[in-house]
Order: sequence, then C-alpha cells, then structure tokens
Amino acid sequence: MNVLFEEDGAFRAGSVLADSVTSLQIELASGKRSKVKAANVLLRFTAPSPGELLERAEAEAEGIDIDFLWEVCGEPEFGFEELAAEYHGAKPDPVQSAAVLLRLHSAPIYFHRKGRGRFRKAPPEILQAALAGLEKKRQQAAAIERMVGELKAGNLPAEFTPILPQLIYKPDRNRGETKALEAACGETGKSAARLLFDCGALPSTHDYHLGRFLFEFFPDGKGGTGFPDFAAPVEPLDLPLAEAAAFSVDDAHTTEIDDAFSVTSKPGGGWQIGIHIAAPGLGFGPDSDLGRITRERLSTVYMPGRKITMLPEDVVEHFTLAAGHTVPAISLYLDVAPDLRLLGHETRMERVPIVANLRHHDIEPVFNAMTLAEGLGDFPYRDELKLLWEFAQVLEAGRGKPSDNGTRKDYNFIVDWTADSGIAAEPGKGFVAIGERERGSPLDTLVAELMIVANATWGAMLRDACIPALYRVQTAGKVRMSTVAAAHEGLGVECYAWSSSPLRRYCDLINQWQMIALLRNEPPPFPPKSADLLAAMRDFELTYAAYAEFQRGMERYWCLRWLLQEHAGGAFGHVLREALVRLETIPLVLRVPSLPELPRGTRVRLDIDGIDLLEAELRPRYLELAPELASNKGSDGAFADDEGEDPAE
Repeated sequence: MNVLFEEDGAFRAGSVLADSVTSLQIELASGKRSKVKAANVLLRFTAPSPGELLERAEAEAEGIDIDFLWEVCGEPEFGFEELAAEYHGAKPDPVQSAAVLLRLHSAPIYFHRKGRGRFRKAPPEILQAALAGLEKKRQQAAAIERMVGELKAGNLPAEFTPILPQLIYKPDRNRGETKALEAACGETGKSAARLLFDCGALPSTHDYHLGRFLFEFFPDGKGGTGFPDFAAPVEPLDLPLAEAAAFSVDDAHTTEIDDAFSVTSKPGGGWQIGIHIAAPGLGFGPDSDLGRITRERLSTVYMPGRKITMLPEDVVEHFTLAAGHTVPAISLYLDVAPDLRLLGHETRMERVPIVANLRHHDIEPVFNAMTLAEGLGDFPYRDELKLLWEFAQVLEAGRGKPSDNGTRKDYNFIVDWTADSGIAAEPGKGFVAIGERERGSPLDTLVAELMIVANATWGAMLRDACIPALYRVQTAGKVRMSTVAAAHEGLGVECYAWSSSPLRRYCDLINQWQMIALLRNEPPPFPPKSADLLAAMRDFELTYAAYAEFQRGMERYWCLRWLLQEHAGGAFGHVLREALVRLETIPLVLRVPSLPELPRGTRVRLDIDGIDLLEAELRPRYLELAPELASNKGSDGAFADDEGEDPAE
C-alpha cells in the first residue's frame, strides 16, 4: 500500500511499512523512513509507485484550466477527491485525484484552504480583486525589469524624472523606482548617485551636493529658495538724520552690509566714534510677513560661489549699508577721550548717510602692520582707520583678551561660473580660485573690537532693563546660546548679545527688535519667559550649526575641485598629528594612513589619487618629505585647530 500525505506544507508519497490507528511508518522513494500521522494522509493507492504518482500528477496538473475548475466548482466546501470525480466525470484514478489536489493547492487566490485536502472557492469579488492585484504586481515586476535594463544601459527611465530628489536623497523602498534603482546598483556595482549621474539625472556633482541640502532645508513645499509673497517693509518715520557720515569695511563679495563706522572730532578734544548697524527691525516686526520669513529661514546660507539670503534680495538692498544711500540704522556712539579712554556711550535710532564701502583687497595693501610701522601713505579714510585701530588696541587691552588668537586663516573661494571647470570628470562651468588670508590684521582687529563693544554694550543694556535677549555665553570653553545674560570668557566680557548682523542672522534681528522696544520705551515683542523666544533660540542654534556644516562640506567639495584643477599629481602639506595632514594653500585636512610617524609641522609631499566629487572623497598617499622640514617652532600655532568663538561675528 502507498499513500500521498502532506508534511511541512509539501506533498509527499511513500510506501507503507506499518499502519496503526493513529500513525503510519512510511518509506519514501529516496529510502528515507518517516513516521506520519494518519490525519496527514490524503490518498491511499496501490499503483502507480509513489515516485511515479507525483511525477505524473504534476504533469497532468499543468493541463488543468484553473478558471474552468473554479467555474464548475460549487459554493460549499469540498474535498479534492469530490472535485476530481466531478471534473473527470467518473471515479478518478490516483493520478487524476492527485493532479486536482496539486492544482487546487497551487491557486490559493481561486481556492481557499479549509483543512487538509479540503477547499472552498473564492467569492467572485474577492477573486477579481486578487487577480487585479496579481496583474498589478506582474506589471510592476515587468516595469522594474525594464527600468533596470534602462539604467544599466545608461538611460534614465521616464518614471524617475518627477521624483528625482526624493529618489536620490530619501528613497521610498516601497516604490518600484527605488527597487529598480537598488537592483541596478547591485548588478552594476555602482552607488545610486553614481549610477544616476552616469544616466544624466544629475547636471553636475555640485548640483548633487547642493540638492541634498535644499531637499532637507528648502523643500518645494516651502517654496524652495524663493520667497512667498510678502508685504513691503514700512519706511520708518521721523528718524533724525545722523550728523556723521559712515563707511563700511567688508570683503569684496559682501552684499548684506550690516555695519559701518564714523569718526567725528569733538571741539574740546577727543572723538565721537559711531558704530552703525543696519536696522531692518525698524521696517517690519516679528508678526509681519517678513518676520515670518526670517523666522522660517533663521540665517543666510553661505557656500562658495553662491548664497541663500535670509531676506529677499530687494529687502536686503533696501536696508543694506550701501555707499550713496541714507539708510535706517541703530547707532552706538562712543565718547572717546583724547587718550582713547572710553568715557561713555549713547544709542540712537536714525538715518545714516553711507559715503563709502571699503573693501579688504583695496585697503589691506596700504593699511597693515608693516605700513602702520613704517608710516601710512595717502589713501581714503586713512586717518579714520588709524584712529579706529588705535582705539581697538585700547579696547582689546581693556578686555584682557585678544580679538583674534592669530591661529586661524581665512580662505576666499571665488567661483567663476562663466569659465570652464577644466576638469574632465566635471564638464561645464565653474572654475574655482582659493585665496588665503591671514587673520589678525589691523583691519580685522578694528572691526572685531568695534563689533565686540557693540554686542557687549547692547547686551548689557537689555540685561539691565530686564528685557530678554539672545546671548552668546562661554564658560569652561564651551560656547552656547542663552536667554540669560552671562559672561563670555573667551572674549572677556560680562555679556555678549549678537546684534551686529540683523540682515543675515535671526538672533541678531530678535535682539534688534528688543533694543528698538527699549529705545521707544515700549513692551518688547518677546516678553520675559517667552516660549517663542526659547523656541527661536533652539531652532536658530540647530539651524545655524547645520548651515555651517553644509558650508564646510561645500568648501571641502570645492577644495577637491581645486586639486583636480591645479594639482593633479600631488600636493604639499604639514603634519598635524598622527595620520593627519593639512594641505598648503587650501583649507583641507586629510587622513593619510600611509603617513609615517613624523613631528608636528613636518612638510610632506602627498600623492592625490581617486578624487570622487560625488562622494567628496579622495585617496591621499604619502610620497616623501618635502625638500626642507618646517620648523617645529611655532608650528603648533600655525596649524592648530580652532573651534572657538569668532569675535568678528
């Protein structure tokens, strides 16, 4: 006697060696013996052999039309042998019964299992829904297969275009497009970004990195980098005209000019030094359209070659301290004695005539440590700058802290979007030049000290008036934001409230609104214990840090492009510490696993290979010592990592 039985979800056939009431001892065609419960036996037969039964049944089952089988089946629950008898019109043989069983089992959407060997036909509506789902899956699988083929051939599937940003930066793994992309990446061995770049989905590697940032911080749902419609700022009325004319000092690419200075001689000796800060807070408030825009953006975003301003361009132009314009400003006037002692101060809201925008590249060649020591030549605002520098030295000595520790360098990234990149891996426009500028120059000192005194003075005024503000606090070396005035140990001041950049930082704009309320003797927009102020502080700190991280990432990217442009074969650098080298002329620190143990400051030559602009990575390799060793004396200062406060900010 032979039996057909079900075991572990599969059908097997074997010969009966022993049969009891509850179980059977079975020998399979393979010779393996197994104990089978009697309840699992579906069919008993004498011929054909167990192996032949399953082989013939599987072949016959393929010829059974499942739709016809469903049509002839009744509504009540049934056993497979009953249906086999009805289907064949006579008592079926074991092969025919087994074939029907296998066919029923293979079509679960047509027939629902109700027990071992028992089934019930699926209701028509459920069957149609299941068939539609099955067809949809079939079509999706075919579409995925087609898309995989297109991607491997270097073509972008049409389905990818509408969802490219999401597909690149935040893929939904339930979508067929994502499944196709992952499958194509697995078959080609390429990353998703590289595969899409090769298919022409990304115009450039620059757009890939910028797009990631925009996708997170400027999604289309918020209008992208554009601005929504807004009510124009109100022109401040009844502002007196300042008697002094002011000039600014900035780099060549600054358009959001927040600060300017003036110097006026007093009849009895001494000077009145004016620090004039652009006053957008006089043109709109926190609850205005522009106030909500600045609350959303929180800061201007900087990157080499581009920036995304906190305020709309026409509003920036309206309030920026551009030469030839008379603009609203909050002015801090310092009463300075002939011996440069600070005697007192006064804050005013006024309209200030701006007569000049001095630029670093024009002034520093004629106003620097050497020219000050040897004697200044004749150039515009020579006397004013010299006085401001001398006064800045007094302020710096009074704080007991340098305005700049001299360990940092500035790097200017200038991207010419009209010039070819000159890089085979990055065809198109965008030629980068990176210029190095030492910090701590006389020009830096005077600007930094005047900003420090303004931020410290106004912070103290708000503190003493019990008006909340956003402060920069530094204790135990850690810098943080706070709504409570506290010391900034790194700068040596009792309190320090960012107030000097209201065109590009929301916290400065908040402090300006609070200062305006103080000067007008009005309730402040953000009262004590304001939840809105605390939320703004938290959001600003997080967003400002994220923007800064993005800027660092884009500077790294442009450093790699510069290396491709200028140093295809290698570059020189100085050892920072184990396996770390800072390159010369550009702000790029590399981990060099092959670097031998060398003293800090040692000048080495590296081979630069494998620059990948999509991943912003490269493979540096130590080649040799430079022709000369950098002196260890002073190296720790020249190349120290500095993550402290930037007082000029």
